[in-house]
Amino acid sequence: MKISFIFLISSLIYIYCDNPMAQTVFTSDPAPMVYNDVLYVFTGHDADGATYFDMPDWQLYSTTDMQNWENHGTVLSATDFSWADPGTAWAAQCVERNGKFYFYVTVTRNGRNIAVAVADNIEGPYRDALGKPLAGPNWDYIDPTVFIDDNQAYLFWGNPSLYYVKLNEDMISYDGEVTKTDMTQDAFGPGAEGRSLYTEGPWFYKRGELYYMVYAASGIPETIAYSTSSNPTGPWKYRGIIMGNQEQGGAFTNHPGIIDYKGKSYFFYHNARLPGGGGFARSVSVEEFEYNPDGTFPTIKMSNEGPKQLKFLDPFKKTKATVMCFESGVEVEKGDNGSLHVGYIENGDYIKIKGADFKDGAKKFIASVASDSNGGKIEVRLDKKEGTLAGSCNVSGTGGWQNWETVECEVSGAQNVHDIYFVFTGGSGYLLNFEWWQFE
Repeated sequence: MKISFIFLISSLIYIYCDNPMAQTVFTSDPAPMVYNDVLYVFTGHDADGATYFDMPDWQLYSTTDMQNWENHGTVLSATDFSWADPGTAWAAQCVERNGKFYFYVTVTRNGRNIAVAVADNIEGPYRDALGKPLAGPNWDYIDPTVFIDDNQAYLFWGNPSLYYVKLNEDMISYDGEVTKTDMTQDAFGPGAEGRSLYTEGPWFYKRGELYYMVYAASGIPETIAYSTSSNPTGPWKYRGIIMGNQEQGGAFTNHPGIIDYKGKSYFFYHNARLPGGGGFARSVSVEEFEYNPDGTFPTIKMSNEGPKQLKFLDPFKKTKATVMCFESGVEVEKGDNGSLHVGYIENGDYIKIKGADFKDGAKKFIASVASDSNGGKIEVRLDKKEGTLAGSCNVSGTGGWQNWETVECEVSGAQNVHDIYFVFTGGSGYLLNFEWWQFE
């Protein structure tokens, strides 16, 4: 079904704005991890039109340049846990150990539960590792965060208190009882009525010799705060607010994810800035930051631009159409062959690619397309949607939405570094599906 919020995206407002990270679906609760020199981000998925936290599955995105993101689609659903309630795929985090990937998630059944799925590949498929909860049910049990320190894996979670266990080496069991952290104001900040500021959404990691617990704080609307410790299980010392709640645009929650990648530090969060967004329709964004010399956080503000691009994209390499910096109007879907492509393309929709280096120039554009209609055109424009027209590829009907053919056209004026806009034009209705592209 066509996602209704897409029609609300205004190119006049968002054409130069590269946050949020994804625009084809609402995303939340970012969980970044680096694997094989690629930055991956697992996210929740807020259902369209939801009036509560209706979240059917978890999504996966990846990047090597921090501006162009590949959409890997759904990697796990709440219904993949046969014992869990559908639509309860709340916050999660993945970690790799001994060649396997362990995905710790929140699902509901007679209360909240921490469950674990496992895969042999970071992109899945993931499967329920236990057939039952790892911890729970308990209405406090949400938002797991996992970190391996000196061969010992720690799993924290919880709202309004913080709980933890030490995982066994198999990563799907633990010895002893669940431990509840002492939620003092000294540890987690001075909140109302003698409570601490800690609310939910913990993110646990180590940098140097210091352990960090970053979390959603302050109740509703939420801020992002943090505490530190010299020991992985505390005692914790409250250090302050990282991100305030003034700019969330209707998302009364927030959820942190912090990662270092290629020598830079990144802070992931969610807000409601995508048109049609709100408290139950959130979008993941990211900011680059630098720690203070003493290891404390600076104040981080939300931006439309996001981080600087780490390297230029190579337009002469075959690139999936699901790699994009920004889009308007399109969706990502799975084809009959199991791979993902861009679909539901209509007149005026576009995809933006950030910072492509054409060097001495491109002469030809090639694309893999399919159409069960009269097709349309792929206009190759430079630097903005109405920018220089470098080429125009005609796409005719191929006899089916999964009958893939390659089309090509000459291009001119594409030299040096430009943003690329693939602008789709044609008649009414859906025009074509788009699988991959390449310049020569």
